[in-house]
Amino acid sequence: MKKLVLLGASGSIGRQTVDIVLQHPDQFEIISFGVGKNIQAAREYLKLFPSITSFCVQKESDAKMLQNEYPEHEILYGDEGMVELVRKDNYDLLVNALVGFAGFRPTYEAIHAHHDVALANKETLVCGGSLINRALQETGCHLYPIDSEHSAIWQALQGNSMEQVRNLWITCSGGSFRSLSRQQLKDVTVEQALAHPNWSMGDKITIDSATLMNKGFEVMEAHWLFGIDYDHIKVVMHPESVIHSAVEYVDHSIMAQMGAPDMRLPIQYALTAPDRYPFQQDHPLDLCTLGTLHFDTPDTERFPLLRVAFETGKKGGNLGAVLNGANEVANAAFRKGEIPFLMIEETILATLDAAQFKELETPEDLYEADAWSKSFAQEYINTNKENK
Repeated sequence: MKKLVLLGASGSIGRQTVDIVLQHPDQFEIISFGVGKNIQAAREYLKLFPSITSFCVQKESDAKMLQNEYPEHEILYGDEGMVELVRKDNYDLLVNALVGFAGFRPTYEAIHAHHDVALANKETLVCGGSLINRALQETGCHLYPIDSEHSAIWQALQGNSMEQVRNLWITCSGGSFRSLSRQQLKDVTVEQALAHPNWSMGDKITIDSATLMNKGFEVMEAHWLFGIDYDHIKVVMHPESVIHSAVEYVDHSIMAQMGAPDMRLPIQYALTAPDRYPFQQDHPLDLCTLGTLHFDTPDTERFPLLRVAFETGKKGGNLGAVLNGANEVANAAFRKGEIPFLMIEETILATLDAAQFKELETPEDLYEADAWSKSFAQEYINTNKENK
């Protein structure tokens, strides 16, 4: 029985992780979890999993209210509460399904507490990949990717060595606006951006998919996960989202992982690898009815943030945190209807242009870069949004 701590339990990845656990009750046990403001989800999980002994919510007032309802449980709150959960020694694996920069510190602290991590929070590596890899080397812990693209690469690497790899090929659906021109992108709405043609994801990640920022983050994540140079990471447009990514070896043989666009599959593999368990799926991939698959080169003129991610990753230091912080602010502003779609990239580029490069030595360097970039991006939006 593998004991799990699940952070981001009420989000898209969190709920799908719960579904996997329910499919395999003899293999996995959730002993604690973290949710944000979704108190009803907390009550739901306490009914589903009697093994839960402690959990975390965002607000102190919610924690106090729930403590009256569940006096036998340890109820924590805020960022410090999440850190306290992951520092405990009563579990085997942290499943980090948090969204945004908030996911970095729990990952970092869990590794330093000598726990393995199944990671769905790409910002952890986008912002602090060098710090995470240093912690992994110091502790001997493991990081298991949940993103479908990185899971596909991980699976395609089984039985082979990185020394034999020529390129990693990361597939990209193209998001909600893959066929639109720059002129058409000026007037797209939040509702249109959230209508992803293939995947069911949280709102923030769906918008990142529409700008291709999400794909850029995945490139940066792949660099840290697999220790490969950016010049050997390729992105290919693949609108059907059937091939989730591939590995090209030095003999030009390409090994790809295929499957229906269902995040539960990579979640389960992160929990069970190298073993494979049965998986209940309504519509598994059927090769006989698959039809035609398409591939193309991504257009970084229409979607420049993919190119920006490559450039930022190569520069390193604190710039990953700057890129992510500006994106979090601009993405949120667009979802609130405060700025037009193309001002997301405008805000990010302005923030990167104003940033001062600094090497990452400690997590405090990361927190400083995150705070500065979010403050600058918000001020940029406040100053310029009325002209758009």
